[in-house]
Amino acid sequence: MNPIVFFARSSRVLHWLMAVLILVMLFVGVFMAASVGPAYYALVGFHRPLGIALLALVVLRLINRFFHRPPALPADLPPLMALGAKASHWALYALMMALPLIGWAMLSAGGYPIPLFGNGVLLPPLLPHDAALWGWLRLAHTVLAFALFALIMAHGGAALFHFLIRRDGVLQSMIGGAAVSSGREPPVVRD
Repeated sequence: MNPIVFFARSSRVLHWLMAVLILVMLFVGVFMAASVGPAYYALVGFHRPLGIALLALVVLRLINRFFHRPPALPADLPPLMALGAKASHWALYALMMALPLIGWAMLSAGGYPIPLFGNGVLLPPLLPHDAALWGWLRLAHTVLAFALFALIMAHGGAALFHFLIRRDGVLQSMIGGAAVSSGREPPVVRD
């Protein structure tokens, strides 16, 4: 058994922080779409700044990835699985970047102000007011949110496949810490 090469601590922290925030965001979006009245406005007031925070975090995560390369995939991983892993990771990054930008653009096209944290900070509009464009962007935002959720479920399933079936250390490399190490060989931390 080869030693587990862990992701850099900063990569692991950003991964798990964003995982929790994105799942919260997706569920808030679903509840928001199904709500009316005061609950709707409270959820919108939470959804917007969280989306902008996630946009900032994904940019930070891409910068972090530039400085802290991820560990290599297992050498014995079939080429099609390796391609799927790489493609799904880049699709996750693309969706994590696109959804907040499309949400921001959608609100701009709808002519809505984009306040963060009350009315203290207003984001500038990305697009001019256009009701038809707002409709298309709203549909795109919804469809891509479901696509992100599906991709996250596939990502989680792949992590469990690596942990339970392949037993190749891929999941442990993102969990980190001595608690998940087999103890047979020392873990290697890539920082």
